[in-house]
Amino acid sequence: MFNKKLILICALFLTLFIVGCNDEEPTKAEVIQHNWNESPLFKSGSYTMIGEEGRLGFIYDDSEVVRFYPDKTQKYMWHFWGNEDELIGDFIVLGTHENSDEEITVFPKSGNTDLSPINGADQRIPTNMTLPKSGMWKLDAYIGDDIFGSVYIKVHEK
Repeated sequence: MFNKKLILICALFLTLFIVGCNDEEPTKAEVIQHNWNESPLFKSGSYTMIGEEGRLGFIYDDSEVVRFYPDKTQKYMWHFWGNEDELIGDFIVLGTHENSDEEITVFPKSGNTDLSPINGADQRIPTNMTLPKSGMWKLDAYIGDDIFGSVYIKVHEK
């Protein structure tokens, strides 16, 4: 009886050890399978933004004037909340379409060396962004070498 309990405890411990050591990240294909939903809108100052309230977003109210359409370049003002250490550095936006694993540069690397608080945010960065096709897109915002956050947006049909 004692041997069976010992074997069972050892097997359980070994199983937990093996599962705990599995540090594989999900593959890009698994991420693509994710059901992407447009990020929520929120208010900051007198503006409506899309993104993650209290973390990042850009001025966007889903009106026809500011909506994303394929190959239409628009100006969007990104806003960030955080401490100075994470808000200073090169800024870049990479985009991934819901049906692809290819990342494209939506906004090229731009120097970001001074804090510019505005509209209730700790930092702001103006951008011109264009996306090539309709559907859902994930926009990954990087400051320095680290991803700061992601915004999911819909590119409407022309």
